[in-house]
Amino acid sequence: MAGEVVSPQAGDASPAFLLCLVREIVSWNVAAGTALVNLVFKKDCTDLVRRIALLTHLLEEIRDFGPSDLHLHHDYDRASSSSASSWSADLSVALQAAKRLLSVASAYRSNNCSDGAAKRISFQFQCVTWKLEKALGKIPYDHFQISEEVQEQVSLVRAQLRRATERYGSFNSRKFSNALSQPLEKECASMNHEVSAKRDSIPENCGPQRHGADQLTKILERVKSCSTSSEACLINEVDPKGQESVTNKGTQEIKKTDALVIPDDFLCPISLELMRDPVIVATGQTYERSYIQRWIDCGNVTCPKTQQKLENLTLTPNYVLRSLINQWCAKHNIEQPSLLGNGRLKKSDGSFNDVSGDIAVIQALVCKLSSRCVEEHRAAVAEIRSLSKRNTDNRILIAEAGAIPVLVNLLTTDDVSLQEHAVTSILNLSIFENNKSLIMLAGAIPSIVQVLRAGSMEARENAAATLFSLSLADENKIIIGASGAIPALVDLLQNGSTRGKKDAATALFNLCIYHGNKGRAVRAGIITALLKMLTDSRNCMVDEALTILSVLASNHDAKAAIVKASTIPILIDLLRTGLPRNKENAAAILLSLCKRDTENLICISRLGAAIPLTELTKSGTERAKRKATSLLEHLRKLQQP
Repeated sequence: MAGEVVSPQAGDASPAFLLCLVREIVSWNVAAGTALVNLVFKKDCTDLVRRIALLTHLLEEIRDFGPSDLHLHHDYDRASSSSASSWSADLSVALQAAKRLLSVASAYRSNNCSDGAAKRISFQFQCVTWKLEKALGKIPYDHFQISEEVQEQVSLVRAQLRRATERYGSFNSRKFSNALSQPLEKECASMNHEVSAKRDSIPENCGPQRHGADQLTKILERVKSCSTSSEACLINEVDPKGQESVTNKGTQEIKKTDALVIPDDFLCPISLELMRDPVIVATGQTYERSYIQRWIDCGNVTCPKTQQKLENLTLTPNYVLRSLINQWCAKHNIEQPSLLGNGRLKKSDGSFNDVSGDIAVIQALVCKLSSRCVEEHRAAVAEIRSLSKRNTDNRILIAEAGAIPVLVNLLTTDDVSLQEHAVTSILNLSIFENNKSLIMLAGAIPSIVQVLRAGSMEARENAAATLFSLSLADENKIIIGASGAIPALVDLLQNGSTRGKKDAATALFNLCIYHGNKGRAVRAGIITALLKMLTDSRNCMVDEALTILSVLASNHDAKAAIVKASTIPILIDLLRTGLPRNKENAAAILLSLCKRDTENLICISRLGAAIPLTELTKSGTERAKRKATSLLEHLRKLQQP
């Protein structure tokens, strides 16, 4: 199925547009009608539509808040405003992904299909529900003066989406009696002569290379045919019996006539979204990096599209396809508009700053980054480090001047001073939200990890801080975790300077929010490092250690490692003598360890945990009171005959 962009205007994510999307999705459910009866994913489709329908009142209230109000009430600082204002764009992406997924899921039937295809559709539902929940969490409800009734309704939807995400997360152990067929093979296209010649020059025995060349030839031809028209078009999919999909008819009826069509090859087969960082797996198929990494982290060792076993888990950047996507986006104004234009920089209040003089200075500095004169080279990167630290405008201008790829290249230099300046510059640039994706697309993570492993202490500290900054974006947590960063961070946590340990702890905490990284941290020896921090007589990082443990304790391997390290007595002692925040986290960790674990419950009962827990229910923080009350309830049930 070709992907559609409902409006050709880049960045269109107004409340009215979002409301239109929601209504289209609800209309799809009505239009599909009886076509859903025999679907394997009937419940998944109807549940998703029902949850999205509940967002109608929320979007109506945001729309009625008024366009003038949307721009006059931004009283937060510029560093956070770009992130805060991204809620509408994120929700738009999530809703459009949901719309595409509903069409794809409804096109499959339970007859003549494979178990692997069913797993892939299930994974797509997991991705969409996860994206929707994250997008809803970013909405500034107080800013839009959302009523309490609607806020409660949205809270219910978010809770349902979280549970659904967790349920889909266990699909590896689910057995489908019926599965879904693979999408129809794409139509053959006449080949471009130049690419065809290059393909023919590849020997037949070079399977992956020749397969990749074949794919590129088809992509180029399809892109050429797709880019000649901006009218709406929907490829009618046919089921195995030759019957036209009823769902596609319904979708066609609600589709706008001015919609753009995203070429099939530009869509990630997992997320059904336009790819920004396409990578190739061992079978030659291309996916969005964060989604295929998430697929692998769930324990899958097959290619989602072909179901072939992956000979290795290497993800190779598909630079050719990324370039084609960028060209297509530029042609159709899909790229986010630049904040910079005609020597003026757009401010958060809509006004403009004249920065033409600053642009010339920064462009000259970026040119000097490639100078063969070492002293000039070093002076330029030091100045960029200084400028990037000062304000957001400089961070935007430096990135617009193309400095990020050059700075990334400098991370691998043997010159200690250059390396320190380069990694610190990237850290400073990453503070501006839009620069995070530019840093990721420049392939910075492997080089940052190398600095983290072998750089000077200052460089290692700033590398850890950079990973924390980049990991604030959820998709980056997945990529950074898979890069080998976690063992290097654990080493810094154990052997770094005081500042280095704190930077490492902050980065590890943020990375371990993503479930797939928790096992990596345990295998890297983080529990031993955290236990050492808990028993350090100086007590300088007890709070950090407990905070990380509270995140890890929900993981099965981490739970076993925590208990094996004899951490329970230390946690109970902290319940008695720790600071309020420490008591809160100690109670939370103990509760995670004792849930559905009678042996651990008996252990804390024997160690006299009931007395400090009872005291905590009276004098602790609100969260501490809840955790302590729940633990005491478990202890009471244990003592009942």
